[in-house]
Amino acid sequence: MSPDEPIPVHRRSIALVGLMGVGKSTVGRRLARRLGLPFADGDIEIEAAASMTVSDIFARLGEAEFRAGEARVLKRLLHAPRMVLATGGGAVLNPETRAELKARAVTVWMRADLETVAARVQRRDTRPLLRGRDPLEALRAMAEARYPLYATADLTVDVASGAHADAVEGIVRALEAYWAGAEA
Repeated sequence: MSPDEPIPVHRRSIALVGLMGVGKSTVGRRLARRLGLPFADGDIEIEAAASMTVSDIFARLGEAEFRAGEARVLKRLLHAPRMVLATGGGAVLNPETRAELKARAVTVWMRADLETVAARVQRRDTRPLLRGRDPLEALRAMAEARYPLYATADLTVDVASGAHADAVEGIVRALEAYWAGAEA
């Protein structure tokens, strides 16, 4: 298959998108195991490429440089062999990244109500976009900007406050239906 030839949907990577705190990394690891695919966490890959934490990148270089690095790393991952990929919550803000995701992955919007997400993100102080802000208000602002972009995903799976295993099963069912429809 040439690099310009479209990738059949059942051979594409699976990219999880959604707000921080919806469980993309945890569910992604479990989903990868369930599907027998490798897993990559975009934030961990960015940290490895930059040799610093996401928080340090934001503090030292700013959000714009973080986003530029994120775009480079995600492009590399999307051109690698098929995998399950947990993207950062803001990855969809970059038009080139959205185009790469559309061309090279089946995108799954992991959607949960903001109150549930706010409760989850308050447990850890590692989220630079939430520092010094009310988490629910910050998430509402992010949702306003990002939900229209997440809504362009191939699939939407509501993950709410259920167990991670339930989210995995919901994504597997949605993927199976999507792949079956693509073959029809």
